[in-house]
Amino acid sequence: MVDNIFKEYGNNPAILFHKWHAEAEKSEINDPNAMALATVDKEGRPEVRMVLLKVVDESGFTFFTNLESAKAEALQTHPYAALNFHWKSLEKQIRISGPVVKTTDEENDKYFASRSRASRLGAWASSQSRPCEDYSTFEKLVAKAEKKFAGQEVPRPQHWGGFRVMPERMEFWLGHPDRLHKRFVYTKQDKDWTAHWLFP
Repeated sequence: MVDNIFKEYGNNPAILFHKWHAEAEKSEINDPNAMALATVDKEGRPEVRMVLLKVVDESGFTFFTNLESAKAEALQTHPYAALNFHWKSLEKQIRISGPVVKTTDEENDKYFASRSRASRLGAWASSQSRPCEDYSTFEKLVAKAEKKFAGQEVPRPQHWGGFRVMPERMEFWLGHPDRLHKRFVYTKQDKDWTAHWLFP
């Protein structure tokens, strides 16, 4: 059963992810790197929201956020997460789960510097996930940040950084007519992956 999957799709799910993601970049109109991120808060309640994958490599799947946001607080309380990529035009889906670690200051600085100036100013202005009196309040804080950093680069605030989900389970779903879908999962054991088919 494992050999059958390895023969058809390979023994490294990361390579298969890159292949499907590259296809999505050609077919999806908006944000082929969009992924649903599921976490559990300190009361044990699940939460899910869409975030953007910014870096994917051998170490895992990385996104960036305000470190004082609800998602960041949840991940620092329960450092385990699930991701879901769904590319409707391709009829393909990938579910990923595993432990989470924070990215380094060097990684955070590098990615923050690549963002647009407006996005960097927004990171200073937004108290993400917290109540805001009205949108004009946020606009005023953006203007205040613009004035503060006028004529200079916008540095990364200390409350902004990233998280990396290190996959230990990757499930692939491929749509077929009459709901006779293909579904299979890779599970990591030590440094190696095993795989088996799932009923759709």
